[in-house]
Order: sequence, then structure tokens, then C-alpha cells
Amino acid sequence: MAARNLAPVDDTREERQEPSGQLARDLTLYLVARFALVGAVAAILALLGVPLLVAVLVGLVTGLPIGMLLLRGLNARVTAGLAARNERRARERARLRAQLRGEDPPEDEDPRRDEAGSDGPDAEGR
Repeated sequence: MAARNLAPVDDTREERQEPSGQLARDLTLYLVARFALVGAVAAILALLGVPLLVAVLVGLVTGLPIGMLLLRGLNARVTAGLAARNERRARERARLRAQLRGEDPPEDEDPRRDEAGSDGPDAEGR
């Protein structure tokens, strides 16, 4: 049986951490902005004499559509960051599966192939 080369990936940590750091920052900003929006709506209602619990509940319900309008750009950045992260993870998973099968995947291989990872018989007819 031939020995398999299972060497670690040669990516630099900075390449992998930078998008994740930006995604974490964008996601944190989006989360804080959504909470601030709910808090602002609840505070306005509480100042108008609405009981606090009711004001918070109304703030939660109205915060979703208002946040979708006001935070559209930040939401798009978070969505794009999550899509990029998922794409990187799918490529890495496909590369690891190919290594476990003893194959060297081409650089432009589509990671969204079927779970078995084969399109038909391989070179040995399996």
C-alpha cells in the first residue's frame, strides 16, 4: 500500500484569520445595533407611559422590520462574510476528503459534489 501524504495545509494564519476577524467584528456590530434598536424602541415607548415589559416586547417585534431597513448594509456584509467562510470550509472539507481517498484534488475542484465525492469509477475501476 502506498504511503499517503497528509501534510498540513500551507496557508498562513493571517490569511485565514483576517476574514474571520472582520466577520466577527461585523457580526458583533450587527448584534449590538439590533439590541440598541430594540432598546431605543422600548425606551421611547416606556417614556410614553407603556409598561416596560410590553415596551420591550413591542420593541422586539418592531425591531425586526426596522432593523432590516436601517441595517441593510451591515446585514449584507455579515451575509457575505458567512458565505465566504462556508465556501472556504467546503473547499477544505473537499480537500481533506480527497486526501483521505488518496487523491490529489485539482485546485479548481468544485467542493459541492455529492457526499461520496466521485463522479464515477476512478482510475482503478472502483
